[in-house]
Amino acid sequence: MTGKHQAAILPLAGSSLTVVDRDTPEPGPNEVLIETKAIAVNPVDYYQRDLGKPPIPFYPAVLGEDVAGFVVKAGPKVSNAPSPGSRILAFASSFYQNGSPDHGAFQKRTLARSEGVIPLPDTLSFEEGAILPLAVLTALSAYTTLGIPLDTKYSPSDKQAILIWGGSSSVGSLAVQSAKSMGFTVYATAGAQNLEYVKTLGADAVFNYKSSDVVSQIVNKAKEDNITLRTAHVIVDNALQQTLDVLKLTKGDGPAKVAHAPLIPEDAPTLEKTEIKFTFPPTDPDERNKHIYECFNVWLKDGLNSGTVVPSPRIQVVPGGLGGLNDALDTLKAGVSGTKVVVSV
Repeated sequence: MTGKHQAAILPLAGSSLTVVDRDTPEPGPNEVLIETKAIAVNPVDYYQRDLGKPPIPFYPAVLGEDVAGFVVKAGPKVSNAPSPGSRILAFASSFYQNGSPDHGAFQKRTLARSEGVIPLPDTLSFEEGAILPLAVLTALSAYTTLGIPLDTKYSPSDKQAILIWGGSSSVGSLAVQSAKSMGFTVYATAGAQNLEYVKTLGADAVFNYKSSDVVSQIVNKAKEDNITLRTAHVIVDNALQQTLDVLKLTKGDGPAKVAHAPLIPEDAPTLEKTEIKFTFPPTDPDERNKHIYECFNVWLKDGLNSGTVVPSPRIQVVPGGLGGLNDALDTLKAGVSGTKVVVSV
């Protein structure tokens, strides 16, 4: 496919994004070319813009992971993607493509592997679709990181519970929804202004993380529910110690498991008989592609179609299209609560 499109490129780490024209690529055998209509931003994006971390293989780079838009063209081996012209959402990251600037989200046309491309229901806006991809992948990767299959279905009699620390965040809100769909009793933390919102997503009990006695509140609730709490997903920084304080009093004599979405510090606290793992998709490419397919083409697609999964959290649209991405990243970096920052393209 000939032609050019606009992209917000990163010339070097520590510089600002700059909008330029790029050659529009042809999709590879298992790829989909997408016309972008909305882009959501994530903390990893401003870390890469400002610090070059996680490492960027070469510059200029195109950052970003989360898009919604239209299918332009599918590669010759794609069998599962929506047809050209269809509304879609997609995980469009260059991270697993050796930094290829044809694959980053921050551009008008981008490539994505077909496993991470699904139809966007007509009832949802492009902005609502764009907030989901990376959050879904991270939330669901916590389970497989801990050895919990995504098709797990507990019943109430199983009394399986999970603690999600950071339930109103982008990842946290999808962690709550996914945990509920798997049959967990869901305990979550959030700020005072977001407690009721997290309950609407399916949490059985939500606790103000700023409360001085938040640990004892969670422990007492688990005892009241007669539940042995041994599983946790830490979404936010500086919450591992409190999470372990809870598990120490709720896991009984058995082992506990913690998935940790932020990078785990070298001096991170530990707890006896407790496994703490960084949340990450499988490293083997074939296993990872299968995992992404299950996250998007099974869990998310089915959930959106049935209405059991809703776009979350709330959306803040920053104006300016591709040219507004620097402001969008600065807005996110300055701090938001229960909000996903988006630009419309």
